[in-house]
Parts: sequence; C-alpha cells; structure tokens
Amino acid sequence: MPDIRMDAAFGSGDPLRIATVELGRARTYLAVPLRKDGVLIGAIGAYRQEVRPFSERQVALLQNFAAQAVIASENVRLFEEIQARTEDLSESLQRQTATADVLKVISRSTFDLQTVLDTLLESAARLCDADLANIWRPTGTAFHLAASFGIAGKHHEWMENKKFLEGIGLGPSRGSIVGRTLLEGKTVQIDDIQADPDYALNELLKIGDYRTMLGVPLLREGAPIGVFVLTRCKVQPFSNKQVELVTTFADQAVIAIENVRLFEEVQARTSELSQSVDELRALGEVSQAVNSTVDLMVVLNTIVAKATQLSGTEAGAIYVFDQTVQEFHLRATYGMDDAIISEIKDRHIHIGETVVGEAVEQRIPIQIPDIHDDPNSPVLDIIVRAGFRALLIVPLLGGDRTVGALVVRRKKPGEFPKHTVDLLQTFAAQSVLAIQNARLFESVEARTHELAVSLEELSTAQDRLVQTQKLASLGQLTAGIAHEIKNPLNFINNFSALSAELVDELGDVLEAAALNKQMREETNELTHMLKGNLEKVVQHGKRADSIVKNMLLHSREGSGERRPIDVNSLVEESLNLAYHGARAEKQGFKIRLEQDFDPAAGKVDLCPQEITRVLLNLISNGFYASMKRKAEVRDGYEPALVAATRSLGDRVEIRIRDNGGGIAAEVKDKMFNPFFTTKPPGEGTGLGLSISYDIIVKQHAGSIEVDTQPGEFTEFRVILPRAATASKAGGNR
Repeated sequence: MPDIRMDAAFGSGDPLRIATVELGRARTYLAVPLRKDGVLIGAIGAYRQEVRPFSERQVALLQNFAAQAVIASENVRLFEEIQARTEDLSESLQRQTATADVLKVISRSTFDLQTVLDTLLESAARLCDADLANIWRPTGTAFHLAASFGIAGKHHEWMENKKFLEGIGLGPSRGSIVGRTLLEGKTVQIDDIQADPDYALNELLKIGDYRTMLGVPLLREGAPIGVFVLTRCKVQPFSNKQVELVTTFADQAVIAIENVRLFEEVQARTSELSQSVDELRALGEVSQAVNSTVDLMVVLNTIVAKATQLSGTEAGAIYVFDQTVQEFHLRATYGMDDAIISEIKDRHIHIGETVVGEAVEQRIPIQIPDIHDDPNSPVLDIIVRAGFRALLIVPLLGGDRTVGALVVRRKKPGEFPKHTVDLLQTFAAQSVLAIQNARLFESVEARTHELAVSLEELSTAQDRLVQTQKLASLGQLTAGIAHEIKNPLNFINNFSALSAELVDELGDVLEAAALNKQMREETNELTHMLKGNLEKVVQHGKRADSIVKNMLLHSREGSGERRPIDVNSLVEESLNLAYHGARAEKQGFKIRLEQDFDPAAGKVDLCPQEITRVLLNLISNGFYASMKRKAEVRDGYEPALVAATRSLGDRVEIRIRDNGGGIAAEVKDKMFNPFFTTKPPGEGTGLGLSISYDIIVKQHAGSIEVDTQPGEFTEFRVILPRAATASKAGGNR
C-alpha cells in the first residue's frame, strides 16, 4: 500500500476504504487509525484480492480490534515502566512484578486463554512456594483440568481421565479441594489432606505425597466458573499474603476468561456489533486509565462517567469501603450537583445499611425499578428529591474483601436490562483493580521510602563505626605518647624549679664574696638572666604538662557518677561561671547574655562535672568568637551570647549561640578533630571540642551539631537522652 494511502487514514481520523489499489494482487483496502487520548499512534489495515467493499459490520469489527490494539500497546508500555522501576526487593514489589508479568502476557495474548492461565499458574507456584498448581473448569456435570503446572506422569494422566472424573463427580462436595471450594463458594485451605477425614480422593494420595492444598474459586457474578488450586508436598499452610496473591491471580484468571468469553460473544453476535464496539471502546478507555496512571481519582472518575453514559442513566457514583471505620465513603461522581454530593457525604453508610450496604452484604447487584415503591431511607430521600426514580447498585468485591460499590441513577422508572447489569459488573471489576493497584502502589512507595531510610541509617552507622575505630586507635596512641612525655616533663619542671632556687642560693654566696664593682654587676646580671630563663622554662613546662593532662583526658572514657540533674540550673551555673572567669581573666570584658530556658526541660541523668566541662568550653568559645569580632568590627557591634534549653520528650536540647564571626565550611568539617584549632599558638590546645564531643556522644549517647553562618553566628546544639544508657556509639564528626 503506498504511504499516501496510510497518510490519508492518519489525516482524516476515520476508516479509509479504497475499492481498488495497485499493490500486488490487492484490490480492496480498509485502514483504521489507532488513537490514544486523541493522539494518532498508528493504524491497522486489511485488504482483499478482489473488488468487494467491506461492510459496516466488518468496519466496526476492525475498529474493535484497533481499540484492543491500543489497549495492548498501553499494557505493554505500563509493564515496561513498572519493570524499569522494580529495584526494591521487598515482597510487595515482587508481587507487583509478578502481576505486571501476567498483565504483559494478557496484553500480548488477549484471546489465547491457555497461555494466560499457564502463566498465572507458573507465577503463583513460584511466588507461593507451591509444588503443583492447576485450574479446573466446568464441563457438563464435572470439572476438568484446564491448565496445570508441575504435574506430570501418572498424576497428569489421572487428572485428564475425564470418564474417571465424571464417575467420581468432581463437583460441590467435601471429598476434594475442588469440590469443597465449590461447596463453600470461598477460599478453602486444607492444612494436611492426609489427616483430613472428609478428603475422598485416596487414589490421588497414592500417586503423590501431597499434603497442604489451597483452593480459590473463580467467581463471575457470584457463580463459580472454575477453581484455582495450589498444592505442597509438605505440611505447610499458605500465609495470608500468599492467599491474597493467589486471589489476585484468580481475579486475573476470571478477567482473562471473561475477555475470551466476551470476544467469542462479540464474534457470535455480529448483529449487535455496533453497540458492543461502543462498550468495548469505553472499556478500553477505562483500561487505559487503569494501566496508565496511579491517580485513583482520575481512574474512578473515568469509570463512573463511562458507566453512566453506557447504561443510559443520568448520574452515577462510586463508593469506596474504608476498612478502618467500616464505612462507605463517596469518592467519585458523575451528573450530580454539589448540593447532593455534600448531603450524601454527610451520611455514614455501613454494610447492611441502605441499598448500597445491602448489595455489598449480599455480594450481588441490586436494582430498584422505582424508588417511590421502596421503603424510605435517608439516602434514598436525597435521591428522590433530586428527581431520580430508578437505581442500580453493583458491589465492588476483591475476592472475599469488600472494596466498594458502583451506583447509577436514572430519572425514568423501570428495570435495568441484564446486558446493562453485566456491563456495570465489568466496570466494577475495573474499579476493583484500580483501587487495588492504587493501594499496592502506595504500599510499594511506603516500603521504598522505608528501605531508603534504612539504607541511609546503615550508611551512617557504618561511617560512625569507622570513625569510632579511628578515634579509639588515636586515643590509645595519644595515651601512650602522653605517658612517655609526662616522665621527662616532670624532670624538666622539677629541676627547673630547683635550679631557680639554686640561682638564689648562688646569689647569696656571691654576695659574701669579695668582688669588685664591675664583676659584681656582671655576676648579678648573669644570675638574673639565668633565673628569668629558668622561670620561662617552668612556665612553659607547666603549659606542656596541661597539654599532656588534656591528652590523657581525651584518651579515656569519662568516668563520674551519674545522677538526675536539673538542666536549666546546670546551664545557668555554667554560664555564670564562664562569664565571671572571663571577666577576671580580661579587663574590660563585656558581653550581653540572654537566657531562654524551657520550664519543662526538667532533670536529666548525667555526669554533671563532665557536662559542665562541655558547656564551659562551648560558652568560652562563644565569648572568644564574639570578642574577636568586636576587635575586628569595633563600632556598631555588641557581643552577645544566648543559652537556651528545650524539652524534646525523652530527650533535652541545649543550645549555645554567639554572634561572632561564624565558622568557615573547611573549618567546620575538622573542628571536632583532636588538636585542631584556629586560635593563635599558646591560646588553645585543639582538644576542647574533641573532648566535648566524646563526653556528649560516647559517654552520654547524645549528639552535638553545629549550625553556623560565616560573618553572622555560630550555634552548638547538644541533645541528651533523659535516661542513662550504656550505649557508647560514636557519631560523625
């Protein structure tokens, strides 16, 4: 077919029929465009080798195939998107992937029922750890094996012996898993068939050592159209999640069977093709909405709109059942004004109450041909006042679970035809899938978020462990060096002091010696210089001794008695102590102090001496930063420091904030490292913040954080647990 012919079909948007065309032996050609949301995505064509135009019914049938092709294309696209995002290894994501695999097979083999059923069985057996899986379908008075997985040899021969099966009457009874499921009309599990007194298929037990069996009915309109069976060769009951998964697969099997049945009916009833095409096109739009978005409201609005239009009614609604409060909530509407919607939303509908709850309770569609003839109820009064007469309610059921209800309303009284009821049940099944997909997506998203948080916490814990190991090694090294230095340092300090005393004694001896004036002056000058040098040695020796003591303090775990201490009092005492110490050390020291203590801060179980040491260090650093900025800025700047507390429930927060010059980013990353300091030589050892970190994090299992803005402020945030803990986990510095 020349491209210009296809282009004509694309441009018009309508079926293109050409009586004759020169392309091989083709004479008559028919092309139908494929559209998605009004956008052209392709075309489907057919030709004959004779001049014989296609009939309107044949055109409509090809349009039906075009609509199915669009649905199949969208299903494949959805599967590929889902497959690309399945990185979470959780069980819920595996279930979603398995469902996507089944949807892929369904989309590619829409009318190949055997392929769909085989795929469902294989996926169910694999995900539920079953040894055997099979699906039974009715034939005459008995059920036959429609599909199987993991069954071979004599077992397969036995299951395919139709005469034998008809002889034992594999129908509703308690003698088999199939019969028992049909008898009860719901999911049945036999924990151990060999211990079950009612199980009658003894010949099956001779063939294989089968123990646990699960049967899920395939229900259409409440009537069984088959049974989904899983078998294990060991006594191990299936879990609730596995039962739920098999129920979902059973729903998919019903949909697949229904798709085939509907297609066969459409083929058999060509006289009704026009109406069927409209319905299938609507179902295609609904299916497209279900498979192309996880926005539940978009899907439900599409479903209720199509259901209302195709049922010949004026208004519709979808109620979703809330399991937590056991109530129905209005979620989507069509053709209803805001006043009616608001009034209905104020009503609390439970199962068994009103016609909606009654339909769900009975699990069957219920219709009221004329509401005027029905007993009064609050909801029906609202509908009557709005001018509606006829009502049809179709329950939304997911296996044994209540999902909601689909309702359409008509202003003309009269019964709804069976065809309309069947159509709305199909829409109801799509609604159930949409709601379940939305809930599954929310579950996967929540699980993905949990896994991401867990991964982040694991990474943080690993970093803390590495840092803790490094600090432990550094502490051991520091302790060793400090001990080695302390002994010779003691000798230096002691002999320096002793030498200074000896210089004084030497001066006394020389005082009695007979020396001339010049020599005595030189001797006095030398002894004075020697004494001054020794005093400097003593001074710096003491400073070195202080550094060594700090190194030893840094290298050991804090020890001290823990006891409940009022946090506000401790912070206030530390602030006063640091302030008066700074004033005594430096004349002219002046800074504005602010206190913001939370009365609910209360008491914390801690070592008061150690925490006081931390607070003094942080406050002193704040004083230093503020005074340094004052010296640099001079005019228009007032040094200030804020001490605050806040209760966090089982923890307490302490904040020390100064308005100094702030901390640069490259300094912030190293400020808790031992021996790192930005102060000039002789003014800091670089151990204050490192020791403070160890006291807060290691000794008290708390945390210390820094928030700073260069040129504006620095704030230290200390968080302490109220109760004493044995944890000494490290943290990121």
